[in-house]
Amino acid sequence: MSDYTFEIRVCLSCGLRYPIQHGHSFGTRCPICLGETKQVLQKTVHEEEMTRPAPKKTNGTQRAVLLDNIRSAWNVGSIFRSADGFGLDHIYLCGITPTPEQSAVRKTSLGAEQTVPWSYHKNAVELVQGVKVDGWKVFALEENERAQSLPVNKTAENKKSLLILGSEVTGVDPDLLALCDEIYFIPMNGNKRSFNVAIAFSIAAFALHAP
Repeated sequence: MSDYTFEIRVCLSCGLRYPIQHGHSFGTRCPICLGETKQVLQKTVHEEEMTRPAPKKTNGTQRAVLLDNIRSAWNVGSIFRSADGFGLDHIYLCGITPTPEQSAVRKTSLGAEQTVPWSYHKNAVELVQGVKVDGWKVFALEENERAQSLPVNKTAENKKSLLILGSEVTGVDPDLLALCDEIYFIPMNGNKRSFNVAIAFSIAAFALHAP
């Protein structure tokens, strides 16, 4: 990572205010009306300002997410990036879920596929049966008669915890739900019944792993 400089420009015709990388010729004309612009601010961000110390993990804690039959490569890439931000230890990609071998996943993960370990598995049920034998507590996000409102810091009670997210169309596989220790839902206040799966993951990851 290195220092970088950006500038804020304002269009003299329509008044649009927008940023561009300093010294880059593309973007000096207004992207809306193509009018002339002027620079109103320039800032250099130094490398030390962008570097943050890695968070310290609780001894022996392992946290993972399982993505089962999620079609959208864009959502998978977004989950990779969020998983890196929340410090998850592993991502299990199952069924038809695309892997970082697809460019669309890499485009939205922005390199997180290189920092978060992942593995691909054809059968999520067999995988979860195995991790439960190893002592993992398994949770899922799903609308279900067993579901309870998403708690805060639930997984702090467990050394090994796995969160399952399933298809946005058909939901989490019923046989996976049967293996779950608990099932959660995110309360909705609007007209929609659920969030986008990548958004839902971020909400759940923050709630379950909050310090």
